[in-house]
Amino acid sequence: MTLFENAQKFFHNCESLGGWEACKGFVAENAVFNGQCEPLEELKTVEEYVGWMVGFGTIAPGCSYELHASSFDEVNKTALFFATYNATHTGEGGPVPPTNKTTNAHYVYALKMNEKGKVASMTKIWNAPWTLRELGWME
Repeated sequence: MTLFENAQKFFHNCESLGGWEACKGFVAENAVFNGQCEPLEELKTVEEYVGWMVGFGTIAPGCSYELHASSFDEVNKTALFFATYNATHTGEGGPVPPTNKTTNAHYVYALKMNEKGKVASMTKIWNAPWTLRELGWME
């Protein structure tokens, strides 16, 4: 598989809430996670982020994503995925009881791949306050 194909597999496994078992084969040991927004600020590894996604899925059962575009920069060994996350807060958990409100949040994954074809680092670009307001979690 190419670096881009491995990045694609990771993206789809993570976004479909496959959990760490479905994702770990595409991720380097101790791969670093970066997300400059409050809900993700304490997460330091890609493994932690994958677990966070699974947890969020329990709050919004039936959540889905729509991939709009993807690309791969061969020189920098970086894959980009632009998508929309669609979810309704109907499950227990989260900062408030289920709101039955829906979000359609745009986001981007930037996955830096290593020479072995695994995700070495991940950055998520996401407007978290927008999502939290749509879900009724903040004003």
